[in-house]
Amino acid sequence: MAKITIISAGSWGTALALLLYNNGHQVTVCSENEEEIRMLRENREHLTKLPGVPLPADMEFTTDMERALTGRELLVMAKASPYVRATCRKLAQLIPKGQLIVNVAKGIEADTLMTMTDIISQEIPLANVAVLSGPSHAEEVGRGLPTTIVAGAKDRETALFVQNTFMSPVFRVYTSPDILGIELGGSLKNVIALAAGTADGLGYGDNTKAALITRGIAEITRLGIAMGAEANTFYGLSGIGDLIVTCASVHSRNRKAGYLIGKGYTMQEAMDEVKMIVEGVHSARAGLELSEKYGIETPIIHAVGEVLFENKPPRQAVDDLMQRVGKDELAPELWEK
Repeated sequence: MAKITIISAGSWGTALALLLYNNGHQVTVCSENEEEIRMLRENREHLTKLPGVPLPADMEFTTDMERALTGRELLVMAKASPYVRATCRKLAQLIPKGQLIVNVAKGIEADTLMTMTDIISQEIPLANVAVLSGPSHAEEVGRGLPTTIVAGAKDRETALFVQNTFMSPVFRVYTSPDILGIELGGSLKNVIALAAGTADGLGYGDNTKAALITRGIAEITRLGIAMGAEANTFYGLSGIGDLIVTCASVHSRNRKAGYLIGKGYTMQEAMDEVKMIVEGVHSARAGLELSEKYGIETPIIHAVGEVLFENKPPRQAVDDLMQRVGKDELAPELWEK
């Protein structure tokens, strides 16, 4: 049994807390949101973000950060990506050397173009930072539905520890050394999911969504390779796997926001309606800058950026994508074989 603290009491943090509790670990959920912690204590259920999922009577919920971070084998950073840096700055003085922190947030910081594990490592340099990512909606993990995910770490020993800690009969964990690829896949898929949702809102069909998914993963892979990630990562759970579920699922906040945009909502109106962090909006800005920085062509990400930040009509963005000059799907050199 390990002593584990989940940092954040949102839907994903709560679902993982329940998973880890059911695995036999001692779990504490810590948040600065006193109202949310009080609700969890009194109702033993996250009434707004994970309704219908009962939580154990002996699971601890607290706002006392210092107490929650003391003597823990594992910390799980479940804050939404825009708040990870500020949270790390508050916690840095409380975390001992060598502390294992597993990041489960998905996003790229727009100002610095840093991934979440890079941010955690920068703000808490003495920590051992890993990542857990893949196709895993909190609503389904909380209900114990079969889910498969990947743990990334700098060394195999850490990855195996994370795997063994989270692994259960309904939660299968693979390991990988490609932290960068895992995080890029988990972040940039939200941008493509915005496009997929917008296509749904416009009334387009399965053909359109299939095109966005397949060409979207091609863009993410090109960019990821240029940044130093492994190509095979994007054909795995944190790449195509997470992209499929986020583009298709009714649980996807990014798809929902895109759907509303396709129906005529502005970006801000869509985010207000979703009532949760739409991380694809933040990742879209970062994706545009990374594409420019590394000289990689990413037409779907670029089109999403035009819709979000330049008020381009979504239908016009689709028309422009469809009417681009013809391309080879594979390397043109293959014609010469």
